[in-house]
Amino acid sequence: MENLVLSEFKLGIIAGGQLGKMLSLAASTWNIKTYILDPDEDCPAVGCCNHFVKGDFLDFDTVYRFGKMVDMITFELENVNIEALKQLKAEGLKISPDPEILELIKDKGRQKEFYSHHEIPTAPFKLFNNKGAIMEAINDGNVSFPFVQKLRTGGYDGKGVEVIKSFEDFTNLMNGPSLIEDKVNIQKELSIIVARNAKGDIQCFPAVEMEFNGTENLVERLICPANIDDSSSIQCMNMAKKIIQELNMVGLLAVEMFVTDNNEIIINEIAPRPHNSGHHTIESVITSQFEQLLRAIFNLSLGSTNLKIPAVMINLLGSPGYQGKVKYEGLTECMAIEGVKIHLYGKKITKPYRKMGHVTIISQSIKDAIIKSEIVKQKLKVIA
Repeated sequence: MENLVLSEFKLGIIAGGQLGKMLSLAASTWNIKTYILDPDEDCPAVGCCNHFVKGDFLDFDTVYRFGKMVDMITFELENVNIEALKQLKAEGLKISPDPEILELIKDKGRQKEFYSHHEIPTAPFKLFNNKGAIMEAINDGNVSFPFVQKLRTGGYDGKGVEVIKSFEDFTNLMNGPSLIEDKVNIQKELSIIVARNAKGDIQCFPAVEMEFNGTENLVERLICPANIDDSSSIQCMNMAKKIIQELNMVGLLAVEMFVTDNNEIIINEIAPRPHNSGHHTIESVITSQFEQLLRAIFNLSLGSTNLKIPAVMINLLGSPGYQGKVKYEGLTECMAIEGVKIHLYGKKITKPYRKMGHVTIISQSIKDAIIKSEIVKQKLKVIA
């Protein structure tokens, strides 16, 4: 399929947030024309794509018309009109990942059933249709505290997730089809990004360790390579490879994992697209996650995932108490620090905890990179 990488090839990307922006930048290296569909005409990808289409990616007609404009479709999010994609696929449009895979993954309940069916370790779970059914199960002793509630669809960046520790937390219980899973004691949270092309070639990026913001459940810092032994690293890679193989998926898959207090590695969630936990690869790995996605969906040889240099990444989140036109405080000071690479997404309006950019700190020493990341966290603020 090498003949697809031509100056006239039109790659459609559904959604134009920061992932769409960085994917468009990677595509421009190969002179691939990118078309972005997004409801926000000021979305981050607008300045990087070749053609912007304003529209709702949940609307059948909008997605269908968009598909008729391009030679292939890929995504930066899961919450898309699946029926339109299925119709486009039936008419011969190449869509990666496949709409059926997207449909499975966007439903956290179906994700869990997939793990169970393929004997992939994950936290014990139950599925419920609504809040009332959950409360009834608690009263009957079929669900016990503490547990984690996740809405089956629509959640992202920590939204649609609640930890219910006791009856006092009932006010936080969400209504809607939900996944209830046992709250496991977590020692570490890891992520591995794995890629697969149509030939069946698979490459895993090194595992990263994630630290979360306790208030908003957003990744606040990630460390690559993760502080795990070789045996655990191999186990993580094998689990990620098994999932993408069993899905028969072409594209890029982010696999989030927990290391429990008993040193068991279990799957948390997966995402069929570039992922926040892979942004550091732009500077620290021979092939970035964005280039690897392009290699996978064009059925090219997958790039090397060898680590060039250790890295720490922190998300730039909108500061609490600020909302309005964005301003960055401490930018010049942070740029003067060796190894600090700042990525601003171009979002014009900041809100508390909104992802506004990320910073990757590269160094031969993880300890040095962590120290520098703390300096950046203190100095670089997103305000209005």
